[in-house]
Amino acid sequence: MNTSVSAVLAEKRPRVISVSPQTFVLDAVKLMNRERVGCVIVVDEGSLAGIFTERDVLVRIVAAERDPSEVLVNEVMTTDLSIVTPASPLREAMDLMTQKRHRHLPVLKDGELLGLISIGDMNRYISRHFELEASSLLSYITGDHTNGLSQRI
Repeated sequence: MNTSVSAVLAEKRPRVISVSPQTFVLDAVKLMNRERVGCVIVVDEGSLAGIFTERDVLVRIVAAERDPSEVLVNEVMTTDLSIVTPASPLREAMDLMTQKRHRHLPVLKDGELLGLISIGDMNRYISRHFELEASSLLSYITGDHTNGLSQRI
């Protein structure tokens, strides 16, 4: 499949859930729960500062026995980010997620945050792509080239 990240991003709602670095972890987690997302982007004065994920909560808050109402996101967020651009090949993004064990990738173009793609977004896109391709091939093999209407010679 020769597809770029922009194809996956185009199918998502454009809104990215974000917090400031000075947000308390408890508030960030409540936001994540309310929005039903696995992470939030951390934005400081309009620039990407990091990402705060469910894994950050488990490792740096729960396992460390820290009080989420007293810890700021900037103390426990992930700052070693893997980033893709809209032009990045989807295969490259998938490989990056696999190698680095990331479930989310920010999409930036010229320093501007355009969105966030998740492993689930990519799985949905690929699944639908293969489903459409299989349907198209089946139509070709069976001679049904008219969107479900059989042509008989």
